[in-house]
Amino acid sequence: MIRCRSSHLSRPVSVIALAALGLSVADAARPAEAPCRGNADTAHEHCESLSFGGRERTYRLYVPSQLAARVPLLLVLHPALFDGVSMEAITARSFDQHGNQAGALIVYPDGIDQHWNDGREGIATTAAREHIDDVGFLRTLVAVLSARYPVDTERVFVTGFSNGGMMTLRLACEATDVFRGFVAVAASLSEELAARCQPQVARRVALIDGTADGLVPYGGGGVGALGITRGRVVGAEATFDAFRKLAGCSGAGSEPLPGKTPRDRTDVIVHRATGCPADRPVVLFEIKGGGHAWPGGARVPPQVFLLRGKLSGDIDATEEAWRFLGLGEIPAVRTE
Repeated sequence: MIRCRSSHLSRPVSVIALAALGLSVADAARPAEAPCRGNADTAHEHCESLSFGGRERTYRLYVPSQLAARVPLLLVLHPALFDGVSMEAITARSFDQHGNQAGALIVYPDGIDQHWNDGREGIATTAAREHIDDVGFLRTLVAVLSARYPVDTERVFVTGFSNGGMMTLRLACEATDVFRGFVAVAASLSEELAARCQPQVARRVALIDGTADGLVPYGGGGVGALGITRGRVVGAEATFDAFRKLAGCSGAGSEPLPGKTPRDRTDVIVHRATGCPADRPVVLFEIKGGGHAWPGGARVPPQVFLLRGKLSGDIDATEEAWRFLGLGEIPAVRTE
């Protein structure tokens, strides 16, 4: 089994930030090395774990070839029944490629038993049933990495797919003191979270959702398939409106994106909040005919995961997230 090389400290530990999270300097300075499942680029990738909430929490960390004086940090959250390494594959490793060019740290954390506690109640997963503090874990992960690398605290972002997208939206409601921007794919606010979402400060939020998503309904309702329901969501447009209002935006406008692949039978409408503060844009990419997928990524999960909708070729979720969060230029040609 491939093992990632251990990381080394590259800056002093922030004692105040770690103490606030209940961590000691020793805890942060010596994360455990974990086995890397699947293929790993050992020149850049580190598989590690940290103790939080009485559990060992694992994550896969991509470190660029060169670190700037202040480094952006992006967390990428996997869907249910998958893990961090699977999420890296779903995005075709394109976040790693962009991160290497921009000098950004990319992190793929693992949920408990392949699930995140995204705020839905009554869900039959370990994360929900045992009220796993995933908000606290992800806060701690950022603090630990910031103690070891020169992380720019104004450029700490998170994106996620499906269950990971819903977890991203929970962070947009509950952790805006740590994360500065959020991109949720194939996800919307759960009814429970929508009722209590009051962030400390509004941040930039983008949604990428398909209107034919058979798992997380675009218009809201029960989440699930094949007669199995796991909570309810308010829908993409209601989520867009909620964050638009939280950001203090005065209105919204829409425009179509130019079609790139007519054969996929999808169209993309971009809804942008207007009259927003400059640092609080809110955007919804509506993929007409789009299914439950990460547009522009690898065909992982398998085609059945699309659940009736199409995999759009008119939009690349990775590139749109990268641009929206202001992480840098998109490489003209992807390189390994």
